[in-house]
Amino acid sequence: MARRHGGPAYAPVFGAAVVVSLLALLPLGFVVAMALETGWETAMALVFRPRVGELLINTVLLLGCTIPAAAILAIALAWLTERTDLPGARIWAWLAVAPLAVPAFIHSYAWVTMAPGLHGLAGGVLVSLLAYFPFLYLPVASQLRRLDPALENAAASLGYGPWRIATRVVLPQLRIAICGGSLLIGLHLLAEYGLFAMIRFDTFTTAIVDQFQSTYNGTAANMLGGVLVVCCFVVLGLEAAIRGSERYARVGSGAAGLPKKFRLQRSLLPCLLIPVLTVVLALGVPFVTLVRWLVAGGADVWRVAAIGTAFGHTLALALAGALLTTLVAMPMAWLSVRAPGRLQRALEVCHYYVGSLPGVVVALALVTITVTVARPLYQTVATVLLAYVLLFLPRALVGLRASIAQAPVELERAAMALGRSPLQAVWQITMRLAAPGAAAGMALVGLGITTELTATLLLAPNGTHTLATEFWSFTSEIDYAAAAPYAVTMVLLSLPMTLLLYLHSQRMAGR
Repeated sequence: MARRHGGPAYAPVFGAAVVVSLLALLPLGFVVAMALETGWETAMALVFRPRVGELLINTVLLLGCTIPAAAILAIALAWLTERTDLPGARIWAWLAVAPLAVPAFIHSYAWVTMAPGLHGLAGGVLVSLLAYFPFLYLPVASQLRRLDPALENAAASLGYGPWRIATRVVLPQLRIAICGGSLLIGLHLLAEYGLFAMIRFDTFTTAIVDQFQSTYNGTAANMLGGVLVVCCFVVLGLEAAIRGSERYARVGSGAAGLPKKFRLQRSLLPCLLIPVLTVVLALGVPFVTLVRWLVAGGADVWRVAAIGTAFGHTLALALAGALLTTLVAMPMAWLSVRAPGRLQRALEVCHYYVGSLPGVVVALALVTITVTVARPLYQTVATVLLAYVLLFLPRALVGLRASIAQAPVELERAAMALGRSPLQAVWQITMRLAAPGAAAGMALVGLGITTELTATLLLAPNGTHTLATEFWSFTSEIDYAAAAPYAVTMVLLSLPMTLLLYLHSQRMAGR
């Protein structure tokens, strides 16, 4: 493949992609190795026990209740903001995305302190719904904006009413967007720790972290991690099966028409209640809670030195992790565009799958590996950065791949014709043209690192304090006032990513 796309000089790029792919397989290899090392009888005894059954039931109920509810809410909001004459639709569209700026465990913190009796499955579903529904709203709203209304007009001319048009024509065209958003929510639910620990709802992730921190029972935690990995792959398989292979595209010349706005008329007030209640619950509750605790704590909660230290550590880790992850993703991003093929696709799958794994599984793998074969790396910054690379590799890869695809390959060839080596041409020409995509990917990775909790808790060296870990430390001690400044700082750091996602969805829809 390297010979066909520029000769043996491209071999280092291919070799780098192979190394990163093997690195990305470490967590999966760890799960398999631990199962083999534990032995069949012990592994089966640890997996097939009542506790695992309880966690599995909790997981199925959580996914089964949250994802359909999020789909209904997201589709309703997307339809209201994109296809109706709802007053202030643009403002409501932005506010529907804004909950992503509030980390999930801060949503939980807000609700627990405002309604202390809220816990268990009901509490977990409510808080998860409010924290994660924007992952479905964004793709559904974007897809609605891009739909050609010709099919809807044709259906109307055949006598279809508004309800039949919505269910028989529009909804099938949203299936890919709904499946993609549902997959994101499902994987987040499987990986989330802080939200469910605070709401007192047991999941595989909370059980693994508790097992590791309380008794350091590596075998039991590893087996739970294996079950969690299986759950992730089941969710991925279900999403692929439901999504199917059908695609909806407009073929032909000309520009797509603009969809007609549905007049709400008498139903305006009931429909307006949907975005109003959503914003009040998803944004109002966290805002009021944070203000309440800041006022209650007064000036004393603003420990400038401690907050500054946590901010500095967070910023340093975010910058280093974002830069490292982007550099690591570059070989695969280039290969996926310039050298497509079966082997390239296999390597790309290795890069992407690790992003679907919960942080606790990646952390357990790195803890075990560093303790057994690389002891000097145990609880070091290098190990933390490696965890970040594995967790957020897909974020950097997506942005880079799109930017490299827009850089003409002819410029690389022209640079080589003028005497530059293939690697120099790629680095000096293509990567410079891909700089905007690289910067956007770095921003997404950095902001993901800013609010990452489980891997940082398990891997960070002594003396390393991030905004997320300090927030978690104070909430664990029920000192909610002292935790509030850290929460506010994290929200402020998350706002740019949320704005970036919203603007990106607008650009993708041609607005």
